Amino acid sequence: QVQLRESGGGLVQAGGSLRLSCVTSGRTVTHNAMGWFRQAPGKGREFVAAIRWTGGSTYNTDSMKGRFTISTDNAKNTVYLQMNSLKPEDTAIYYCVAGSDYGMWSSWGQGTQVTVSS
Repeated sequence: QVQLRESGGGLVQAGGSLRLSCVTSGRTVTHNAMGWFRQAPGKGREFVAAIRWTGGSTYNTDSMKGRFTISTDNAKNTVYLQMNSLKPEDTAIYYCVAGSDYGMWSSWGQGTQVTVSS
């Protein structure tokens, strides 16, 4: 099973930026896609964005697409989530996921906390 390790979370003021990173222990043919989910306090997990190692990405909402950017560094087996113009409602634990394709997530990271203060 692929091991995922997130980093980059923290406390930021509204309007600020953070870049989350997720390093994978190794890519296999069963993990062609990577993604990010989040879970806010008292709410269920929400899909944020996903990307394939071979290219192509998708976002949950237009708001996320306009403020967040998902990217990969294939040489480093790392996926990033650049988050700009952060809002208090973006406060959540952000999880990195891996799977054979979009929506077929089989591996989850431990999560990294993002807190946006108003």
